[in-house]
Amino acid sequence: MILELKNKVDREQAEKIAEKIKAFLIVTEGKHTLITGASMKEVPAEIENEVERYWVFDNDIQLASKKYRKNKRSVHIGNVEIGGDTKNTILIGGPCSVESEEQIRQSSELLVEMGLTTLRGGCYKPRTSPYSFQGLGLEGLKLLAKMRQEYGLNVITEVRDATHVHEVIEYSDVIQIGAKAMYDQGILRACAKTNKPVLIKRGFGTTLKEFVQAAEFVLSGGNENVILCERGLRTFETFTRFTLDLCGVAWLQEHVNLPIVLDPSHAMGFSYGVPVLSKACVAMGIDGLLIEVHPTPKLAKSDASQQLNHDEFRKLHQELQPVAQSVGYKMI
Repeated sequence: MILELKNKVDREQAEKIAEKIKAFLIVTEGKHTLITGASMKEVPAEIENEVERYWVFDNDIQLASKKYRKNKRSVHIGNVEIGGDTKNTILIGGPCSVESEEQIRQSSELLVEMGLTTLRGGCYKPRTSPYSFQGLGLEGLKLLAKMRQEYGLNVITEVRDATHVHEVIEYSDVIQIGAKAMYDQGILRACAKTNKPVLIKRGFGTTLKEFVQAAEFVLSGGNENVILCERGLRTFETFTRFTLDLCGVAWLQEHVNLPIVLDPSHAMGFSYGVPVLSKACVAMGIDGLLIEVHPTPKLAKSDASQQLNHDEFRKLHQELQPVAQSVGYKMI
């Protein structure tokens, strides 16, 4: 249940009420708001006089539910806005991993040339094999920060585990919580304490309910700048890396008030399929695409098979613009 308290209730009183009913307390749209588990279906009699409005839910998708907030939330990434009423589809590009200054500089120059604003690049890589490239760590974060300073780009990078979450929060403009880290409450709670945008990727064996409940951890901690990212599910199919759940995206658009970004690179696993998948995604009226692009994909230290080269990325950008326009969106 979500309970919006009356204006007469000050912070101290709100905290006492929250303690009494074991609720989360946040300030949203200037009002003290309490969130309890969905098992609570009625306003406790002892606080009825302090409650302005309330919402009852069937499950713990609450703050992210359109039953609570009908309109899609707006999230600012630097000077760029997605969600809300913007009708913007942000194209985020960059390599799977930051490998060197030369490599990430080439990626930065590509984005600036194309008029794009946001650079992706992994520094802490949650690799399945211990023998795979694990990322440059803090050195990579500093390279991303250097590119931001020199080229005016926003940077998004992934948190692998809770040991370095504060480093990623410090150096990035958007904190990416990867599919393998989506259930890490240490990461989720740390991200709830910042106002920076947080992009949560859906785990490859995660239901839609579990996916959105991960976002609830961040929202209930006071950070309203949450973005959901669909990146494909593990199914019985073996000819593609994962299966991109566009049905799930349609469900999220109908029931959830958060911006939605799609990652066709990880879903397909092979570069030849990324352009057609990207067009299908944009045709759904989404808020963003996360595309892996590398100066020389064959030499990439991670996910070489799915990364586009620079010419392929330029071509994709051109082809996506009329698709976006056809559904009333603008590629940015």
